[in-house]
Amino acid sequence: MIQLSKPPRSKPGIYKADLTAGSLKIPESRIVADLLLRDVSPEDWKTAVYSENILQSKTYETSRRLANLIRSRLQTMEPPLWKLIRDGKGNVATHAALAAVVKHSQLLGDFLQFIVAEQYRLFSPTLSHRHFADYLETCRERDPEMQQWNESTCKRLRSSVFQILAQAGYIDSTRGCRLQTVHIAEQVLAYLKSHQEDYVLRCIQVSP
Repeated sequence: MIQLSKPPRSKPGIYKADLTAGSLKIPESRIVADLLLRDVSPEDWKTAVYSENILQSKTYETSRRLANLIRSRLQTMEPPLWKLIRDGKGNVATHAALAAVVKHSQLLGDFLQFIVAEQYRLFSPTLSHRHFADYLETCRERDPEMQQWNESTCKRLRSSVFQILAQAGYIDSTRGCRLQTVHIAEQVLAYLKSHQEDYVLRCIQVSP
């Protein structure tokens, strides 16, 4: 087993499995960001998500779950970041969405700052599934109230996390998992610094 340094204990109940519902979801996040920026009414939100199926989901339940998840992610941040997601080109929208997901999911954020950062420091060429499995064990040490996830949920979490890492450029693909240098978009860094988002900055700035 890979030996990992143990980070400080955190408050209980911090690790959730909601990442299984999706990765960065950039096109969908642009749509939800637009709804938030337009400050639509609850009725117009329901019309857009359910009646118009603006997210192009296959079922009513999928639309509800995805829209609510993305809204929860984006609402951890302020409108200027929503605008970067809606209007940003290339990595601007991607890294803005990443910042919101990290703020919303400490499971992802801590994986970046504790495990991915460590592999960069060790000059490891790749990430492995073992890194994530060992990481989940350390999560339980920090958060005794973390749910006991079954093997299927753990695999889905790992899949979502690695998809996010690939989308954001930390790894070349979910198959090869080769670590790459990532330069976070300046507009995103400027927002995070001006809003004192120190945790998010620490998590996403792990690449050399």
